[in-house]
Amino acid sequence: MTKKSVYKGFLIVMAVAVLLPLCLSIITRIKTKGVNKIPEYYLPERVDSAMHDGKMVYDTTFHQVADLRLINQFSDEVSLNEDLKGKILVVNFFFTDCPTICPRLTGNMKLLQKAFKKRDLGIHLVSISVNPEADSFRRLRAFADSYGVNHDTWWFLTGNRKDIYNFARNELRVTMQPGDGGLDDFIHTNKFVVLDRDRHIRGYYDGLDSAAVRQCADDVILVTMEKKKKRP
Repeated sequence: MTKKSVYKGFLIVMAVAVLLPLCLSIITRIKTKGVNKIPEYYLPERVDSAMHDGKMVYDTTFHQVADLRLINQFSDEVSLNEDLKGKILVVNFFFTDCPTICPRLTGNMKLLQKAFKKRDLGIHLVSISVNPEADSFRRLRAFADSYGVNHDTWWFLTGNRKDIYNFARNELRVTMQPGDGGLDDFIHTNKFVVLDRDRHIRGYYDGLDSAAVRQCADDVILVTMEKKKKRP
């Protein structure tokens, strides 16, 4: 074998070594283009293990959001887990006098409502006031009307301050800052939180970012398409 043929063979081997992974990567991207990943579960609380067919199998139990009872914009006492049983929720926090982020958050929640309005997908929006002392149900109703919302699929809620702050901090985990829900405590978050039918948290989204809001809408649709299965 001549030096020229050896060199040529070496070049072929090197070309295959470099190009093959690249081609496989391109093929993978083409095949997975447009394929959406099912939103993951958040806040694992326990991992159990057991032997199955000679192998160790691990099962993760994820946090399930506890119920919250508040007053909606029609003065009705409502339960998130009972009155909205079987619904997928998108939850955010706001207050009606907020001059900064809340108008944008509400506007983007309105965009979500428009995105889901064409058919009954079992989705409900929930906006909870973090200033319940000032935000009466009448005030919430006027605020909602100013945005032209569909009251049938979007609740604006007020009620016990400590219950609201406990829910935001310990159930939805939208803040890591400690607090007791007293008058000196204040939560001002831009997060949208998606809860599935079993009240597992399936996503946190920046409600001020248009791309994140679009992703939220896409993920909610994916969650609606999930088949009923055993809780993780």
